[in-house]
Amino acid sequence: MSTRRILVVEDEPTIGDAVADRLSVEGYDVSRAWDGPGAVELFTTTEPDVVVLDVMLPGFDGHEVCRRIQAVRPVPVLMLTARDDEADIVVGLGVGADDYLTKPFRMRELVARVAALLRRVERAEELAASGDDSVRDWPGLRIDLGARRTWVDDAEVHLTPTEFELLAYLSESPGTVLTRERLLARVWGWGEGGATRTVDSHVKALRAKIGASRVRTVHGVGYALEVGRDR
Repeated sequence: MSTRRILVVEDEPTIGDAVADRLSVEGYDVSRAWDGPGAVELFTTTEPDVVVLDVMLPGFDGHEVCRRIQAVRPVPVLMLTARDDEADIVVGLGVGADDYLTKPFRMRELVARVAALLRRVERAEELAASGDDSVRDWPGLRIDLGARRTWVDDAEVHLTPTEFELLAYLSESPGTVLTRERLLARVWGWGEGGATRTVDSHVKALRAKIGASRVRTVHGVGYALEVGRDR
């Protein structure tokens, strides 16, 4: 397999250098951008497999960068934010980010998040290569696993790679409650259950796209996909 390419977009030199250096040591081909316009331009020329993107940038912010690059080509985005505020996080997920880290963060955790995003890219590539044309179809909701496309009430909706993985896993057992820890292990590839808020934020973003009533919350446990009737 060829070396995976990562674009790091961070205007603070100390943080940007540390992130780029660590990812390079991990064996990735790393490109750097320092502002919004530069990030979009570099994205088109380097075609990265993952983007590590700060929210606060000169030119225009990370949310606008994310909108623009996702319009060019869907790509996993790990967003870096200085605010641990759910509203800000959901905005980031809503414009196409797949995951987020709140500053300050441990470099080891960033590397693990990037690796998890790349595993989802690899699973998608393996599924596409296998020729799997499985389609899951219910009233008002259709999921094409091979093409990685989703329709709600006959209108196609754009899901980030992580949102699609989350929906696909929930759809394996409709009506069955899956714990946050189980979702973390399967969708994010994390063995620890200490980041369950990540699941909650992604479920909230997914609900905004497919309908709130389609993902049922069982408080203190997890989530279940509700299908079988129009909503």
